[in-house]
Amino acid sequence: MTRIKMCGLRRPEDIEAAGELLPEYIGFVFFPGSKRYVTPETARTLKAGLNPGIRTVGVFVDAKPETVAKLLLDGTIDMAQLHGSEDEAYLADLRKRTDKPLIRAFRVRGTEDALRAQASSADEILLDAGAGDGKTFDWSWLRQVKRPYFLAGGLTPENAGRAVRELKPYAVDVSSGIETGGFKDIVKMRAFVRAVRMENET
Repeated sequence: MTRIKMCGLRRPEDIEAAGELLPEYIGFVFFPGSKRYVTPETARTLKAGLNPGIRTVGVFVDAKPETVAKLLLDGTIDMAQLHGSEDEAYLADLRKRTDKPLIRAFRVRGTEDALRAQASSADEILLDAGAGDGKTFDWSWLRQVKRPYFLAGGLTPENAGRAVRELKPYAVDVSSGIETGGFKDIVKMRAFVRAVRMENET
């Protein structure tokens, strides 16, 4: 079964929508350069209203390990997703501070990147086209990836079903594909969830 992660939630109505749709994961973006950035304080407030069965993922870009670990240890987030140039040494440093699950994101521009992701020591890997720009990549590059992965990059209600059918990823990760005017759109969120779950049932 392919799981669903909805990333970039930042308003109470986003949390309310998640409560209706029950994705397995939601993401809070802690990168100040993102238009979806939330402060730790906002994330804690939003999480307080979240269905406790949904896991919260914090998205970071080259943050200090102690910053990431603090939010994991104080319960603001359940998992950390690393989207910058974090390497194996960074992962080792972070693991000395916390035993919470770590997702390492990889930008896939060819088979070599997919194989590099395959070799990562991270608990989970995320394969993406870029940095939240809503573009897909050539999914054939993933044929040699033998470990479970989160698939991201340009996913929408229109192509999510095909992604699940063809790739059977561990999870699909969506952000801009369920937005209108830069904000989460409940109609698109429902359509995305419906597409994934219908494919899961076939």
